[in-house]
Amino acid sequence: MAPVDLRSDTVTRPSPEMRAAMAAAEVGDDVFGEDPTVQALEARAADWVGHDAALFLPSGTMGNQIAMLAHCQRGDDVVVGEGAHSVLYESGGGGALAGVQFTVCGRGGHFSADELTACLRSEDPSGHVAPTGLVMVENTHNRGGGKIMDPEAFEAISLACQGADVPLHIDGARLANAAAGLGVPPTAWTARADSVTFCLSKGLGAPVGSVLCGSEGFIRRAHRYRKMLGGGMRQAGVLAAAGLHALEHHLDDLAHDHRRARALAEALAGLPGVSLDSAAVQTNIVIFTLTGMTPQALCAAVAPAVRVLPFGPQQVRAVFHRDVDDDGLARAIAAFQRALG
Repeated sequence: MAPVDLRSDTVTRPSPEMRAAMAAAEVGDDVFGEDPTVQALEARAADWVGHDAALFLPSGTMGNQIAMLAHCQRGDDVVVGEGAHSVLYESGGGGALAGVQFTVCGRGGHFSADELTACLRSEDPSGHVAPTGLVMVENTHNRGGGKIMDPEAFEAISLACQGADVPLHIDGARLANAAAGLGVPPTAWTARADSVTFCLSKGLGAPVGSVLCGSEGFIRRAHRYRKMLGGGMRQAGVLAAAGLHALEHHLDDLAHDHRRARALAEALAGLPGVSLDSAAVQTNIVIFTLTGMTPQALCAAVAPAVRVLPFGPQQVRAVFHRDVDDDGLARAIAAFQRALG
């Protein structure tokens, strides 16, 4: 029996129904603006987040990079939370491509409006200071253990950005998980953001793709940067059809991933050598700290039954997704109990 794969929600595979939708997709050349399925996905995505327009992209990383390019001037400062994807997992693109620097704000991934206000910078008359060109909120926060940004806290952050005349971008790679986790629409956050990107892969199960959303003017600028970064695609409707299928059929399934993640967290919290607050698990990500074994040793010990990855010197991360059912959950729990119990 194949191991239960909890390395990431990026390992999901398209369902037979999704594959059928991809095979039946009407296509055209999207660089010429002629792919009807891409256009349908972009309209659906923009409507889902309550924005005027959207742009289909190969990845969420490209979405974040385009957001920085479109919002910022070279040399600007971008405020992010601790452990932000845009800083740690985008190969230095912020500096290399957009020419920005980063200021880390808050602890654990998110920050308050007061913490943000202390981090905002204005250009001084002598030109010494790199002004804040963008504030970026990651929701849910990967390194924060799938933590959801509280909508009221986000509202306060948006007001602080408006007061400082600084745009606000959401790295919403797992925005669908945030919405499912609180039982609210994504507009609980996106209505107060200038732009947002969200992944169609990960929990939604498409094989590839993200969508960047914003105003008509912002998306016009983003379209040029997509081409500049090599993200222009031709008969992309085959991929867009998977994203459409995900938005139409998979959103309600995310609650099952969250339930299974909490069940694993509760089981792990009772094992010796594990430090974990299971009540803090909000979505599909479980990060736990080991006190009596190295992460590498534990990952090797459970490898015949479950695949997980080290997530720091003492931590391991497990991520649930639509390809892990209740039987997979039970097998994972049993493997950890054998290795740690």
